Amino acid sequence: MSNNMVQGLFFDELIGKCGSMPDFPIVTIENGDYENEVVTYSDLFDNTCKLTKALTDAGIGKGDRFSLVMRNHPEFLYALCAASVIGAIVVPIDPRSKGSKLSYQIADSKSKGVLFTNEFMPEVEKSLSELPGVKVLGVVYKEGFENPVSTRYPSINEIIAGPAVHPPDKRNDDLKSPLEIIYTSGTTGDPKGVLIKSNRMPMFKLLAQFVWAYTQTDKLYTGLSLTHGNAQAVTLVPSLMLSIPCVISRKFTKSRLWDICRKHGCTTFSLLGGMMMGLYSEPKKDNDADNPVRKVISAGTPRAIWEDFERRFNVKIHEWYAAVEGGFAHNPPGGGPIGSFGKTLEGVLEMQVVREDDGECDAHEIGELVFIPKDGKAEVEYVGKQDASREKTRGGILRSGDMCHRDENGWYFFDFRKGGGLRRQGDFIQPEFVEKALADMDEVTDVCVYGVPAESGAPGESDIVAAIVPIPNHKIDLSRVFTVLSSTLEKHAVPSYLQVVDEIPKSASEKNLDRLLRDAFSKDAENVFAYEDYR
Repeated sequence: MSNNMVQGLFFDELIGKCGSMPDFPIVTIENGDYENEVVTYSDLFDNTCKLTKALTDAGIGKGDRFSLVMRNHPEFLYALCAASVIGAIVVPIDPRSKGSKLSYQIADSKSKGVLFTNEFMPEVEKSLSELPGVKVLGVVYKEGFENPVSTRYPSINEIIAGPAVHPPDKRNDDLKSPLEIIYTSGTTGDPKGVLIKSNRMPMFKLLAQFVWAYTQTDKLYTGLSLTHGNAQAVTLVPSLMLSIPCVISRKFTKSRLWDICRKHGCTTFSLLGGMMMGLYSEPKKDNDADNPVRKVISAGTPRAIWEDFERRFNVKIHEWYAAVEGGFAHNPPGGGPIGSFGKTLEGVLEMQVVREDDGECDAHEIGELVFIPKDGKAEVEYVGKQDASREKTRGGILRSGDMCHRDENGWYFFDFRKGGGLRRQGDFIQPEFVEKALADMDEVTDVCVYGVPAESGAPGESDIVAAIVPIPNHKIDLSRVFTVLSSTLEKHAVPSYLQVVDEIPKSASEKNLDRLLRDAFSKDAENVFAYEDYR
């Protein structure tokens, strides 16, 4: 391999930044109650070189895979860059994965080793006891976690604090080399690992310049996990490649988001639909509109709260649609109708809504959203799942699995996940409108609405369940809640049951994991209350 710099390769791009602005504080890791960690380009270069040597000494070479189990820490960045140097493949795993789910992703990705923080030491050790041959590559020790320093494993802290290391003479120079395996959320079953090539990183830079329209006066923020493609695509990679500073929280905390943006002067941040409803559910404050944020880049803003959210927080929403497998559409502020996720990029992709026979749907007719590349055929590689990969791109087009429609002007709207429509008494129910009615109540701080098979036994019909999280130390008045819902919603949209929970389980992308709520649901459970009993 050549030692020449390759434009677009992640680490090579950063070498240039380090040479021109080594002391620029590019990333701030916001650690809540603990001291923040600021990363300069020089830090990124130096510490990547140190970790690269440690990984190669441990036997990680070109094409090898290794897993990361950690929240958002500087070491995540160093590991991603080190993979770019080596030509290895990093597998960032949702740190909330436990037990069989964690073991599954390590094994499914064929990882040779694991890097993790001491926070997750017991879980990783338990998984590795079932996976002979997978080694511990190192442990990162962070404040706030009880698990002590272990002499059994290499300490990444000691490696980072050690002497300087030069980058290897031979570095990966293949822009098409695999860089990551990112797992889908697994909202409906086992997550699937999507192979991501190095050449996707420059695309994020172009999106930041020409779609998100970031400028040098911006400061980016995210609380999303870096194990999710959104945080990398919208925040981390644009920040590093365009020298626009960013703030990344160790983990997302909806009650602190606006205060973090005020403290650091953040002008834009990225959210997903479930997070939007969570923020909206927070108790209203007099200073909600007093913040430096000008634009929220959101994927899945509930139509029911879109305009109220903009008014309340004095922001504009830039809506977009994408998946880790590919596809893209966006609706910039003032560009299209409220509720639409937009149009695709002309000249790059064609987007259609199609019927079962792949015939294009008429305006306002619901079908599956598909993407058709202008040049060549769609390609998706689910690791170890050739049949699923072929089905995802059957006919050379990318099949999203999302049921959508377009209006007469070509603006696209999401309706429901394929096979997941919520229907009651013959009508489709939009959960977001039920969620808004609950989120508007002062005593509710988070909500997730989903369906269970209708007790009536009607095929395809659902009884509606609203899982709600009351504000802390508050005994919720269920009679009042049902009364408000009955006066706010159409009769068929009033939930059949309220499920009172301590928290709504979330994926790495902060998507509501309603399947876990559904698994825990029983109409006879102590935390489940039927509408019929409160009429």
